[in-house]
Amino acid sequence: MDNIQRVHLMGIGGAGMSALAKLLKAQGLEVSGCDLKEPHYDLENIPCRLEHSKDHIEIFKPDALILSSAVSHDNPEVVEAVKRGVKILSRAEALSSLFNKSCGIGIAGAHGKTTTSSMTGLIFLRAGLNPTVYVGANVPDIGSNAVSGSGENFIAELDESDGTFELFHPSTAIITNADWDHVDHYKTRDDVIKAFTRFADGRKTGGVLIICGEDEGAVKVFNGCDKTRGKIIRYGFGRPDGQAGKNFDWSADEIKNNPGGGLSYKIFHDGEFLGLVELSVSGNHNVLNSLAAIAAAHEAGINFETSAKILKDFHGSERRMQIKGKIESKNILIMDDYAHHPSEIKATLTAIKNIYPERRILVLYQPHRFSRTAQFAPEIAKALSIADEIFLLPVFSAGEKEISHSSADEIIKNAEKKITPVNFDDALEKIKNSLQSGDLFLTMGAGDVYKIGEKILV
Repeated sequence: MDNIQRVHLMGIGGAGMSALAKLLKAQGLEVSGCDLKEPHYDLENIPCRLEHSKDHIEIFKPDALILSSAVSHDNPEVVEAVKRGVKILSRAEALSSLFNKSCGIGIAGAHGKTTTSSMTGLIFLRAGLNPTVYVGANVPDIGSNAVSGSGENFIAELDESDGTFELFHPSTAIITNADWDHVDHYKTRDDVIKAFTRFADGRKTGGVLIICGEDEGAVKVFNGCDKTRGKIIRYGFGRPDGQAGKNFDWSADEIKNNPGGGLSYKIFHDGEFLGLVELSVSGNHNVLNSLAAIAAAHEAGINFETSAKILKDFHGSERRMQIKGKIESKNILIMDDYAHHPSEIKATLTAIKNIYPERRILVLYQPHRFSRTAQFAPEIAKALSIADEIFLLPVFSAGEKEISHSSADEIIKNAEKKITPVNFDDALEKIKNSLQSGDLFLTMGAGDVYKIGEKILV
């Protein structure tokens, strides 16, 4: 971003782009943007036009045009920028140019990276390290999806979907898992392992790698990465004395779920029992996320007691097992979750079952991307079967074109439990007719499915 004074972001309304815009503004740049729909995130008075137009290049006169992954290079606004000699950058190129100059803590993984980034950012902020934080969702406890700090640490959630996370060279790299997703970019599981291994080996010389020992893909990354590059820290479940057959640097044991939400567990570090961790969020996946955050904080000099106290007050990120409201007259709880991969769906529904064993769970799932649906339809159907009643919306394309065996019908074909197909016009009525007193209704998916839950609360 050297010698650049004015930037214009296309797709500024999204989670990642809005966070980047705020960080660039904090750097003293003149920032503007545009999007096709009203931004969901607070842009903090950054001017935003609700369209894409080549006229923006004349109006804002940017030195650089930053594109979200949804914007193609044949867009008239991009074409006009190229004609005028404006520098064209991807979101990852712009963000990495800031990140790589700092003591970066980069969090990557197919799942869990948003929550792990949020937890890590909150610990560093409340511990007084004044970090810069970049997260792909609003974090209520932080008050934003981006914080510009004066400290040396830059904590960032890194997106592996198109491989651009390899542009980042952290001082501390965290890999929550290396599951196969984004099949439009990674054609095989092995492609994913290779990309995460390159990311691990791309950390700064002498840098730290914090990696999950419970994920099959992450284990392969650990086995294949350069062990001479720097310190490697592994985390997972079980006691460090090998009672569970595992010896991790950081481990959790005796996990206890609290009725109505939250959990506690015993934590061990280098064979030593440190104490009890209490979380307000639920699910074994969040135990792993918290272990990664605690390990990163420890490497920065933040003691366990401080991290544990801060994490007790962490209430989750937006759209991660988020309670949207309650229909008091019938004691019906409305929740929303971003899960869209079968591993995420299983983890979320399992956690909710543990939290609310007395409630009947109704889920409205919106498949995300045709490529993902075509690849994982049987696994999605199996994961959804944890719910008591299942409703299914059409696929949210996210800009993809439909391909063979990619419709929502493929999930229904592979289901062992009845799935009711719905669309946005009839979903509300069908779901209301099915809801009973004491139920829990969950909207699930990375698209706009959350709007149905909000309508039920009206």
